[in-house]
Amino acid sequence: MSDQSPLESVLLTEQRGRVRVLTLNRPKSRNALSMALIGAIRTELADADADDDVDVVILTGTDPAFSAGVDLRELGSSDGDRNLVHVEGIPTGHPWRPLSKPVIGAINGAAITGGLEIALACDFLIASEQARFADTHARVGVLPGWGLTWRLPAAVGRGFARRMSLSGDFVGAEDALRAGLVTQVVPHDQLLDQALEVANTISGNDQSGVRTLLASYRSAEEHIGDPALESEAAVSKAWLAQFNPASVAQRREAVIDRGRAQNTVAGQ
Repeated sequence: MSDQSPLESVLLTEQRGRVRVLTLNRPKSRNALSMALIGAIRTELADADADDDVDVVILTGTDPAFSAGVDLRELGSSDGDRNLVHVEGIPTGHPWRPLSKPVIGAINGAAITGGLEIALACDFLIASEQARFADTHARVGVLPGWGLTWRLPAAVGRGFARRMSLSGDFVGAEDALRAGLVTQVVPHDQLLDQALEVANTISGNDQSGVRTLLASYRSAEEHIGDPALESEAAVSKAWLAQFNPASVAQRREAVIDRGRAQNTVAGQ
């Protein structure tokens, strides 16, 4: 019998010096975002932000994926997930309450739809050579509510973002690097070490300066980003008002099979 709590079982937490490493841990479901996992991410990030022994957070996944997105079994089984995106206490367009400290996404595998939105909410990304990115909202028949329509084009440009969202096609690690989605691509077995190296460099700087500078970056973006996030949220809420979870259940297997087939081709 495991001595882990339910929260710990879906999200692993490790302290490496002054760096907190959070690992999405539902490998059999390709780290799909269940309500339990999303709640754990929000709780652990808030705890890291409040912990004086933490300067930087790294968010990664247990292989083989970073995250396949919102758990389609859970989403298709009931309408309880209507409150998944728009949660009291979480600012509009964010999957969690933004931290005062940097969050580095160490993308170890596929980051799909909700998983892509989780990645985009990090301050910057370092990718394994095995990383793949896709926005399959249109395939599933749901709409983004965690800021994808603002953060994705801000990262890769208007045309590339629309191509990703409207096609649902996968983007490999090297193409993601060229587009500006990630800052670096490294061999798979070196991903966490490289993320820790960058995190330790940040941790070695004056932390008041780091956090003030990070806040300044965010403040400079707000005049553009906040209206965009509010617009996305309005569309998302209107969509959810008429959303039928059963339609997701009906499309789930076809969506998974299509994504699996394309990901296999992309990895050849």
